[in-house]
Amino acid sequence: MKIYRSLDEFERLPNAVVTIGTFDGVHVGHQRILSKLVETAKSTGGETVLLTFFPHPRLIINPDDDSLRLINDIEEKTHRLALAGIDHLIITPFTRDFSIQTPEEYISNVLVDKIGTKSIIIGYDHHFGKDRAGNIQELTKYCNIFDFRVSEIPKQDIDDVAVSSTRIRESLIKGDTETANKYLDYPFELTGTVVKGDQIGRTIGFPTANLNVHESHKLIPAYGIYAVEVEIYPRVPSIESGPYISPQPERVAQGMCYIGTRPTIDDMSRKIEVNLLDFKDDLYKKTLRVRFVHFVRHDQWFESLEELQAQIQLDEESVRTYFEQSSR
Repeated sequence: MKIYRSLDEFERLPNAVVTIGTFDGVHVGHQRILSKLVETAKSTGGETVLLTFFPHPRLIINPDDDSLRLINDIEEKTHRLALAGIDHLIITPFTRDFSIQTPEEYISNVLVDKIGTKSIIIGYDHHFGKDRAGNIQELTKYCNIFDFRVSEIPKQDIDDVAVSSTRIRESLIKGDTETANKYLDYPFELTGTVVKGDQIGRTIGFPTANLNVHESHKLIPAYGIYAVEVEIYPRVPSIESGPYISPQPERVAQGMCYIGTRPTIDDMSRKIEVNLLDFKDDLYKKTLRVRFVHFVRHDQWFESLEELQAQIQLDEESVRTYFEQSSR
C-alpha cells in the first residue's frame, strides 16, 4: 500500500477504483465494503484508492463538539487498511476550504482530475461538498459527463457498518472486550508512549508503565483491569508518504492493564498503567501498542494499600490463567 498525506502528492491513475470515508475501526462492516472495492479493481484491471481525512471532519465542522471518540488512531487505521489489501491510501487534511466545494467542484477537482476515478463505490447515504449537498444521485448525474461508474453499497451493508461501530463503542464503554473484538475482528488497541509515573506500583510489587495515549480523541475503555497483549516499539510509529511498511515490535509481551483514577490512593486523574508479566526491562519513552483481549474486573476502592496489593495478586493469577487457557 502507498500512502499520500495530501491529494497534491497523488499522481492521477488511469483506472482508479475509489471509496471515501473515515473507516474508523476498519471493523467487520467496513471489511465487507473493502472486499467489494478489491474485487471490483481485480475484475476491471484497476487499482484501489481509499480517500480518508485527518483530522476527522467533525473536529473542523464542529470544533466546539468534544464528544468524538475514535476507535482507531491514524496509525492503527493505516495498519488495518494495509491488511485489507488497499493499493493507495490518501490521508488528506480536512479543512474548511475543502468542505465548501460544491458537489460538482468536488467531483471534477477531486475524484476526476486528482484521482482519475473510473469506478466509485459509495454508500446510499454518503454526502459530500458544501452543506453536504452532494449524494449518490449527484454522482450518477455526472458519471456520463466525467466517464466513471457508480456502484452503490446496499443499505443493509451500510446499516451493518453503523451497527458495528455502535456495538464496538458501547461494548468498550462497558468493558465488554469480547463483543467489541468480535465486531472489530481483532483486539481493540491503545497506542501510547511510556512516561514517568509516581512509581507506587513498585512499592507494592507490581511496577507499571504509565501510558500517554497519542490520540486525544481516542475512545478509552471502561475503568478496570484487563488482560492485554503488548507490542513494544522503540519509538512512535509515524505515517509517512510512500510505500507503507508495517512497524515491527522489538518484543511482544503479556500483561495486565489498569485504567482508572486509583481511588485507593485518592488520585482524581485518569491513569492507564501496564504491568508486563515476567518482564524486567526499562520501558521509559518506549511506545506500546496495548491490545485488550479480556476484561478482568471493574475499578474499585480498597481500604489500604495492603488490600489493593492482595487484589492485584488475584488479578495477576486471573490474567495468567486466561493466557494459559487461551493458548491451549
